[in-house]
Amino acid sequence: MTQLEAARRGIITPAIELAAAYEKMCPEELRALVASGEAVLPWNKLRSDRTALAVGKGLTTKVNANLGTSQAYPETAPELEKLAVALKAGAHSIMDLSTGGDIDGIRRRILADCPVMVGTVPIYQVLVDATQQGKNVTQISVDDIFAGIEKHCRDGADFITVHCGVTREVLAALDMRPRVMGIVSRGGSFMAAWMRHHKLENPLYEQYDRLLAIAKELDVTLSLGDGLRPGCLADATDTAQLTELMVLGQLVSRARDANVQVMVEGPGHVPLNQVVPNMQLAKTICHGAPLYVLGPLVTDVSPGYDHITAAIGGALAAAHGADFLCYVTPAEHLGLPAAEDVHQGVIAARIAAHAADIAKGVQGAGEWDLKMSRARKALAWDKQIDLALDPVRAKSLRSARNASTEECCSMCGQFCAYK
Repeated sequence: MTQLEAARRGIITPAIELAAAYEKMCPEELRALVASGEAVLPWNKLRSDRTALAVGKGLTTKVNANLGTSQAYPETAPELEKLAVALKAGAHSIMDLSTGGDIDGIRRRILADCPVMVGTVPIYQVLVDATQQGKNVTQISVDDIFAGIEKHCRDGADFITVHCGVTREVLAALDMRPRVMGIVSRGGSFMAAWMRHHKLENPLYEQYDRLLAIAKELDVTLSLGDGLRPGCLADATDTAQLTELMVLGQLVSRARDANVQVMVEGPGHVPLNQVVPNMQLAKTICHGAPLYVLGPLVTDVSPGYDHITAAIGGALAAAHGADFLCYVTPAEHLGLPAAEDVHQGVIAARIAAHAADIAKGVQGAGEWDLKMSRARKALAWDKQIDLALDPVRAKSLRSARNASTEECCSMCGQFCAYK
């Protein structure tokens, strides 16, 4: 029985009990949200000993950190270091996007070591495995794709990104209105290449029931990937993106009918004035399903600072419907992130998430800030550092910029307003 199926039967599962306690809410309230599909609780039946966290309406905005090897950096150890850094910074979720080295070994190690929910994108490994066997994209079979998905689910992935919405209709819409940057999603570009070569429909769409059966068996949450997400501001909210969104709305309903938990991935690069309409459209078209967004990035010209760009868009998005923020690091668009990039990305996304929780009136969100305000008025420096979202950095800056005996900070000194 999936978490969705149990919730619909009025059963409060142990996972819902734990997730509700994290949210400081009544378990019955969370059960109702899961039953309606407005919240999901990614919880693969094959994993144990992890924190139960729900994503969705009225809940604290969650933050995901992407990790994973590449062909240039295939070693496992650096990714495990990044895992530890992301968790210490407060990430609620980890996604393994590995495309180099021992992909199976890396994924299984992350699943074993990670105390929070873990997501994967199975199609990445399907493509890598095929390449290592001397095949190209077009030689991958439908059974290869589904075998890759099933392997990730059986390894314990709590949620998987699947690009089911890249249909022939969507590609026709893209052809009618070409983009500046075309398709920037790796999974989306793979499906498009496969479909164009074979002149066939997307097998993940055409055989969606087969995908649902795999997900239901182990209660793996489907994250419906936005294969046509805009990769630059000029491509935002275009016909192809919206056509895919309409398809995803239909697939949300079909997943719920099959008692499979489902969330929807949102756009990438979106001008600031289009962020709120995008969230409203996604929530309406996808029947209130939890919304998982990358950023959105609200400008294209900030390489090296895209964690800030994404936090600006993420705060606005989460305040108006997004439930799950995928972090963006300073290395976005430039290269594989290092451990410090991971730290900065998680912190920036958590700032955006918390700002949105205050705006949404999430229970307890504002209390944290009130405690900080009182500590500041009292010049209680240790308390301020303890309450800081990143206490280590706060303590480091306080120590470096002030004499140990300084009651105030070195900005105002004896002219401090409170003194």
